[in-house]
Amino acid sequence: MTENVGTYVHESHGSVHGGEGPQYNIYVAAAAATSRLRDQAGGRPRTISRTDRIHLYQRFVDPPHFTRVREVLHEARVVLLDGPPGSGRRAAALMLLHELPGSQGSLHELPDTLDDSAASVFDAREVSTGDRLLLDLSKAEEARYVEMQRQLSAFRDRLSPLDAHLVVVLPHQLGYLLRDDLRHLSADIGRPNSRHVLARHLRCEDIEPTGSDLDNQDLRAFLARAPLRKVAALADGIRRRRDTDGADQRFPQWLAAALADEHDQAGRVAADIAAEESGRRRALLLSLAMFHGSPPSTILHATNALLKALSHPDDETPRLDRTDLYAEFTAVRAEVDADGRVSFGLPGYDSAVRDHFWTYMPDVRGQLRDWFQDCMSSPGLGPAERKTAVARFAEQGLRCQRPEDLRTLVERWAHTDAATRYVPDAAQLLALGLSDDQHGRYFRQQIYDWSTAADTNEGLRHVLVLVCSESMAPTHPDQALVRLHHLARRGRARTGATAQEAVLSLARSENRLYELMLNRLSSDKDQNMWAARDSTLFLALADPIRRIRSPHVRALLAQGWSTALRRPDERWTGHVSHWLSACVEHAEHRGHVLEVLATACAADSRTAGRLYRAARVWQRAADGAVTERADTVDRLLHAIDTQQGIESYPYAV
Repeated sequence: MTENVGTYVHESHGSVHGGEGPQYNIYVAAAAATSRLRDQAGGRPRTISRTDRIHLYQRFVDPPHFTRVREVLHEARVVLLDGPPGSGRRAAALMLLHELPGSQGSLHELPDTLDDSAASVFDAREVSTGDRLLLDLSKAEEARYVEMQRQLSAFRDRLSPLDAHLVVVLPHQLGYLLRDDLRHLSADIGRPNSRHVLARHLRCEDIEPTGSDLDNQDLRAFLARAPLRKVAALADGIRRRRDTDGADQRFPQWLAAALADEHDQAGRVAADIAAEESGRRRALLLSLAMFHGSPPSTILHATNALLKALSHPDDETPRLDRTDLYAEFTAVRAEVDADGRVSFGLPGYDSAVRDHFWTYMPDVRGQLRDWFQDCMSSPGLGPAERKTAVARFAEQGLRCQRPEDLRTLVERWAHTDAATRYVPDAAQLLALGLSDDQHGRYFRQQIYDWSTAADTNEGLRHVLVLVCSESMAPTHPDQALVRLHHLARRGRARTGATAQEAVLSLARSENRLYELMLNRLSSDKDQNMWAARDSTLFLALADPIRRIRSPHVRALLAQGWSTALRRPDERWTGHVSHWLSACVEHAEHRGHVLEVLATACAADSRTAGRLYRAARVWQRAADGAVTERADTVDRLLHAIDTQQGIESYPYAV
């Protein structure tokens, strides 16, 4: 009797592994992670795409002394922009560059990490004609600031011949370290009038408050202390109230509701917690603050988990003799709405509770991180609750100078056996770290370290591909390209394929990135180690028409083709056919295209022979344009002979 041994699946609600060996079921959550990252990126003020710059330009109010800043930039092509925190220095820097003519070059931010052992961030790429460059040092530490100034002095000489401009945002707190030879390039701005900023934002949303509307006492107090990003957030809150309430209410009501969301409850929370002697009640406060708007079961699970994490003694009182959740919620001024979700009655109270615990209990921040991880393992948490909770945890970790807590959770979630469900959480947490003004550079460097490490978990690599594509690429495309390239090299199976698609898409998005990627594929010092994958990437990226008139691009293409043509024929013959067909379809580029191919095999007659045979196969496969194909092959042979120094009959034209 023969018995067949195998796997039978009657019904499945997830990924199934029916064979031997490891399986990485991390892709089913990719769509959810991508959606979450795009939602987050939509509200980020740091992207420098043209669409976002126009949006900012419409709402921008010139700060005091801005005319002087413009004059320095126009005269010296470099300006070192300073100003007090909250004055909108980065926005002002972007507007300075946005106002410059943009017929040539591109507007982009210089890398702020040393990738692939680059000697300097200024040497990370070639400066092109007409480039408009931003370097944000506003959060730089002392040693880095001093070193960047030294490198800047030499870099300035490269800008003038290329009609390029650079704006550097300085760290205001380190003004005493500015070099004497750079002081003439520095210019300060003041804080724009907050009321004017609010009015400009509102007008862009078709909201026209009267002068008396803006004389509101609570509004004046808010505008006197709020940084500009909070002023912009208030305008957005008013717009959302207008969209929700419609014609039922007017500006004073929209303003009151938006200001209520900005209430500072720190003093009241501190008093309430000081008066509360029950450890369980305090645990309930923090659990409710972290999972604000969640069902009672979620709050209960988090409360019990927090008591356990902090080694709180068990309550031996029989359950029915203890207070129920409704009474406990009432005692902390929490309410249960019609949908069964629990929240504090006072606006801003939940945020103040979170701030209080992370600020005034610094000795338990590590336990709070582990507690949050335990809470997120609850199967009852829905996607919306998870998204909100991750944002709240990230806010506290970053505010309290603990970016390593975010990094730790990302690594843990990517390595867990249930990695699939945590992909959106890990990706969101990492993206929040990237978007932070102070800690963004830390996370960009960490992602580089992960992407180049041989032992990085495949689940983590998948998260990195998502974050680099959706979160880093809009703000730091050069650095995203480098990291995606490393992930494309090292990723296995679908992770590697996904990384390849992502890096190719980014490289094709603009000419500057296209040339940067060609340069990496053609001259990277690690190319021999990754020759096969780099050759595949090169053949997929190289375009016979794009930028073919540029001598620099032709040299890069020839170098890439030289490596590719040494691979087995079946890897490149289809791409050669595409290039030769381009000669027929775009006769004006034929000379440059054939020059690239001929130069690629000039040093090896065997490679030249293989290329010529492939060209003959392409010629015989013609279903039309027979004469043009024959002519193209003849010209290719002539170009090969010329490159190899072989005299041939002059080509008749």
